[in-house]
Amino acid sequence: MKVVALVSGGKDSCYAMMKCIQYGHQVVALANLMPVDDSVDELDSYMYQTVGHQIIVSYAECMGLPLFRRRIQGSTRQAFMQKLLNGACKAYFSVSNEFCGLFRHEKLTYTTTPGDEVEDMFILLNEVKKQIPSVGAVSSGAIASDYQRLRVESVCSRLGLVSLAYLWKQDQSLLLQEMIASEILAITVKVAAMGLDPTKHLGKDLASLSPYLHKLKGLYGINVCGEGGEYETLTLDCPLFVNARIMLDEFQVILHSSDSIAPAAVLHTLAFHLEHKKWQCSLPGSGETQEICLENKGSVFEVEGDSAQVCDAAVQSAAEVLDSITIAENKLHISRTQKGDTFSICCWLEHSANSSTGVQEDLTAVLRRMELKLAEYGFGWENVLYIHLYIADMKEFTTANETYVRFIKQEKCRFGVPSRSTIELPLLEVGLGNAYMEVLVANDHTKRVLHVQSISSWAPSCIGPYSQATLHKNILHMAGQLGLDPPTMILCEGGVTAELEKALENSEAVAKCFNSSISTSAIVFVVYCSARIPSSERHQIQDKLDVFLKQIRPSHFNKESISEAVDPIFLYILAPDLPKRALVEVKPILFIPEDIEETNGTLKDPSCIRGPSCWGFQHESWHDQCIKKCVVPGELCTIILCVTSEVAMKLGSATSGDENRTDYDNYFTEEQLREISRFCIYLLDRVITENGFSWEDIMYLRLYFPTSLHVPLEKLSFMFTNAFTELAAMDQTLKIDNEPIFNLVPVVGAGNSATSMDDIFTCELMARRL
Repeated sequence: MKVVALVSGGKDSCYAMMKCIQYGHQVVALANLMPVDDSVDELDSYMYQTVGHQIIVSYAECMGLPLFRRRIQGSTRQAFMQKLLNGACKAYFSVSNEFCGLFRHEKLTYTTTPGDEVEDMFILLNEVKKQIPSVGAVSSGAIASDYQRLRVESVCSRLGLVSLAYLWKQDQSLLLQEMIASEILAITVKVAAMGLDPTKHLGKDLASLSPYLHKLKGLYGINVCGEGGEYETLTLDCPLFVNARIMLDEFQVILHSSDSIAPAAVLHTLAFHLEHKKWQCSLPGSGETQEICLENKGSVFEVEGDSAQVCDAAVQSAAEVLDSITIAENKLHISRTQKGDTFSICCWLEHSANSSTGVQEDLTAVLRRMELKLAEYGFGWENVLYIHLYIADMKEFTTANETYVRFIKQEKCRFGVPSRSTIELPLLEVGLGNAYMEVLVANDHTKRVLHVQSISSWAPSCIGPYSQATLHKNILHMAGQLGLDPPTMILCEGGVTAELEKALENSEAVAKCFNSSISTSAIVFVVYCSARIPSSERHQIQDKLDVFLKQIRPSHFNKESISEAVDPIFLYILAPDLPKRALVEVKPILFIPEDIEETNGTLKDPSCIRGPSCWGFQHESWHDQCIKKCVVPGELCTIILCVTSEVAMKLGSATSGDENRTDYDNYFTEEQLREISRFCIYLLDRVITENGFSWEDIMYLRLYFPTSLHVPLEKLSFMFTNAFTELAAMDQTLKIDNEPIFNLVPVVGAGNSATSMDDIFTCELMARRL
């Protein structure tokens, strides 16, 4: 991509440009925001470094690139208002937790605010885009500031640009070492931290100051890259400066605070000159010709004017197309669990063999129906924690995504957009439409969302209205992770094990942002496997997963922030295809006991467990082999139940008395399937009640079945609905509504082992009493 680089003059923005070139991008322009008054060194800004701005004008000549500059007209208005509101929130203890939570979320998010300093960046980059239409991305030097990253991402989203933040979440000690090794010559132009003396440390180059910075880190815990405002730098030379280096001739130290512990001072430049280098035709790796290099050399443009509105014609046109789509309401079906505070809703479309509708029409109908269903409960997309999006053909992923983002927008999700996983399922084979959606909904606004849209070296970006992870009441719902190389967003080479390892590394990077690890806090791993993986290689998936978790687990046991490790359970789903033609996708769910709350209600007395009268099933030892569970006593219960052909044989022999039957692999009578459905509900009921939970605690219940059963979904739904009705007759506390409390999900195969994804039914259940 062609990139415009946000430059402050500091080491970070310069090194970020170098990383862009390393990953194959082309820096074609520079952009800088500066004070209105040239004599002012530093503004009270949460966004921009301005110390040393007097020298930035020379970057155009040093690099042979056009420089676009704008004087900062706005102030930190939104941040200031939020600061006041947060103060008010703390002052009045009677304010509800939900109200305070609103401002905890809002202080990082950004909405278009006239007069805010962020709008100056929008105007600046909008002008760059007008002058250089081929620009597709923006580079910034963000390392740890969510405040800055989110605002750059917001501006990029409005302008249709990609945010590149290759320094994001990198280890600061290693990053500082890399910058020095890459021959960036940067000096300190501001100091404001314990241990940094303006008379000794201002004007020092990073290479000589590095050992002392690491010493201060050990003594006081400072950020060695200055991310906490400890110091700021000015780059005088680096490999990007192909034409000249900057030489300071005269400067003075201006003391802003004489605090005896952490004095603050800046270095004000009075005079400088450029020392020209041997002529070079281009930036390293830019591929620019001599002619273009000379044309751009030294050109500086000052951008003025007010905020320009981005044209929404294309979006409006698309909306008109969607308005013309109508699908009969009786073809849309809903299921919903009964839990009051966190529950799942599923919507699918009955497919007609004569129908010519595609994924856009079907998904539009499903999204509309889901929106109406949420509204019935007084909710909207902002209440959604997680979305499972299933489509019939992964080749239609782009169309599906375009339809999705027209309904689920960041503007509708003020507390953060939901996390998401997308896979292809054999929907049409079982009489469903081209799209099928399940959403996990919460009736409060206490979720914490991690949504990084910048491409970086940290983890794969989520460019659009879907997040990497959502934390709600101690459960972290992580988006499906592919084996993508984060800086390039390309699937790694090396086959299924290489993809799986990278997907797990990406999952671990996301978990670390929540002070956790998939090796110690994961309760469930759902691993989606492409049907393109040869059956002879599927054992490698399970082996690699086991080895990876064992390798990283010991490093977390000594950390106080990591709780005692839980033993996760595993579910493997065989799908026709995955996004980007990936071979594997990992979806971990973690239990992170941050804010322990009291358990709601009263735990169910295990003595109330239904006995043998439940359909006449007698508990046998082999029943336990069907169940994998992870239980946090009194708080959480997750279950994977697998009904294999062997289990079906035992059930069949128990009812027919024939222990020698072997014909269960390919065909089941309706009566046999009815018996299996009852057994599934019986066993799930026994496990949840044994552990002190009830059906009213169920957050979600998915029933996976293979299309090789050759049974219509409608018939299976009827069987399981009857099973619940019969259970309700035995237990008056279980209320059955018109809508099913389970989701039937058609798959190629499923199981708790990667080598035997051939279950007749696989049940995935989560119950919570937090």
